[in-house]
Amino acid sequence: MKRLIIQFLFGLLPVMAFAHGGEDHGDAKKTSISPVSYFSAEAASEIYEVLLKYNPIVPGKETSLRLYLSEYNTNKPIDSAKLEITVAGNPNIKITVVRIDKGVFELKATFPEKKAYNLVLNINSYAGIDLIQLNNVEAGKELAATATTENSSHAHWYSSNWFFGLMGLLIGLLIMFFVTKSRSRKMITGAIVLFCLLPTATYNPVSAHDGHDEAGAKGGGSSKTFIVEKETQFLFNIQTQKIGTGDFNETSVLLGTVTAAPQGRAVIQTPQAGKIVSLRVAPGQKVGKGQVVAVIEQQVDAGTQISIISQSNSVNAEYEAAKAQYERLLGIADIAAKKDITEAKARYESAKKNKALFDANTGRNTGNTKAITLTSPVSGVVGTFNYAIGAVVNSGETLFEITNLDQVFVEAQVFATDAEKLKSATGFTTISNADTLVYKLKMISTAQSVNSGNQSQKVVFELINPKGQFKIGENVNVRMTGSNVIRQVVIPNEAITDVNGKPAIFIKGKAEQFSISFVVKGQSNDKFTVITKGTEDGERIVTANVYQMKMMYLNQ
Repeated sequence: MKRLIIQFLFGLLPVMAFAHGGEDHGDAKKTSISPVSYFSAEAASEIYEVLLKYNPIVPGKETSLRLYLSEYNTNKPIDSAKLEITVAGNPNIKITVVRIDKGVFELKATFPEKKAYNLVLNINSYAGIDLIQLNNVEAGKELAATATTENSSHAHWYSSNWFFGLMGLLIGLLIMFFVTKSRSRKMITGAIVLFCLLPTATYNPVSAHDGHDEAGAKGGGSSKTFIVEKETQFLFNIQTQKIGTGDFNETSVLLGTVTAAPQGRAVIQTPQAGKIVSLRVAPGQKVGKGQVVAVIEQQVDAGTQISIISQSNSVNAEYEAAKAQYERLLGIADIAAKKDITEAKARYESAKKNKALFDANTGRNTGNTKAITLTSPVSGVVGTFNYAIGAVVNSGETLFEITNLDQVFVEAQVFATDAEKLKSATGFTTISNADTLVYKLKMISTAQSVNSGNQSQKVVFELINPKGQFKIGENVNVRMTGSNVIRQVVIPNEAITDVNGKPAIFIKGKAEQFSISFVVKGQSNDKFTVITKGTEDGERIVTANVYQMKMMYLNQ
């Protein structure tokens, strides 16, 4: 039984030892390179960028070509342009132009010979008049065929798995024959040890891997240059801007918090304990100054009620007595002393005023309740309610707040490094979280004290025409523009995007060729950023729909 097991193991040993590890050279792998699907020719001037795309042109037959016309600096498609196209040196070739879409035109012509032609374009549009020549429009040229490579052509018969399997089987039979003939235990033991060690080694012929780059296969990575067809550029409205060196004012950013103006916020509270019987406004409603917003019914105890009734009786009695005395003296004015009439009149007027004041305070109500009317001291918008109708509130309880967002302040923290810059600052601006508009600020109060915790100073700004876009308690960045001018390459903030955690821009090189450039940012303001590395004067960078460009780059 032992002999049969040993024979079986040694029969498999060479096959396992010589098996090719990890790759299959028997199957032929084909890789193909996609051929170019069209020919193209492009030209540009200071005004226009022209791209001509066409399929193989058959000499002597009418062919259709597609022409794309855009502004050179902005990449915007040219609409309603007048085009006159001729063939240089061949005035007899007629070319008709038909507008297909904004910036897209179809050309139809018949090229008689198999050669390269040059087209001369006379362009007249709102951008200006220009003359551009498109060179090397080749007639009779065919597209390149698909390039195919077969890995099997590099494989040899002696490197196939069938060869190794057959050789391993023959060697195993020979080893098995010698082991079975030998009766030496040392030889058998040595063969078993050899069996345990050999399978760990695999045959790896160098010639079979000639030309493989394992590191390159793992590296991968996208190219910095990629193609975006003109149709896609027009579809996604990809716009560019030619950048250059410009003047840039040094800026600093301060952290601020929006607060209410002194006349822009009111707290409606109950002056006395009572029950809410009426709410004349609703949350979000605009109210004016002096408008009635709520009515509170005050509960009056028995002692207070008796006092009010007693005072009411006294006031009414004094009023009636003064009135009767004055009217009696007026009836006998011809015989009464003038001094008595004057005194009676003064007594009557005083009693009348006291009665009116008492009636106004009690609301002509001498029962166990008293109505208190609450009015708004400012104009603004009503906030959320803390109580509802019927709720019993104590004295000093806040019912709701009224806020006027048409006038707000900003309290900014200024540290020692920026305190000196406040004196020479030329302007202050901020941007709300609700929109992208830039709002101006006016400094109305400098710091009167220093925060002992972080040594910051509090400076108060007034927002000019905030239009209700800022909320009380909102954190904003106050941008302080200094007087120092820096002359460097600046680009719009919207041109910068984040790719793999790094700031990047997209640069247009040719009509359908773009590249990504990772940049180093310097100082920035609300609209522009200084670029210290990554771009140069005269380059065209993408400024509109940068997100779409980023997606096309990542998906290449």
